[in-house]
Amino acid sequence: MAKKYSVIGMTCYGCASAVKKAIKSAAPGADVNVDLDAKVVSVEGVDDAVVQKAVEGAGFEYGGPG
Repeated sequence: MAKKYSVIGMTCYGCASAVKKAIKSAAPGADVNVDLDAKVVSVEGVDDAVVQKAVEGAGFEYGGPG
């Protein structure tokens, strides 16, 4: 089951694409979906720490699971 994570500062489709690309780069087998309106990324098959590092590495603030 996918976990949802808040991503602070994700405001446009370019941002959403950058976050998705960063997570897929860190975990190529992950299933990643972005809800730009809710500022949430849903990820399946990845540890929380990997998601946090990828989000922060893409230049966004990791808001944690939720």
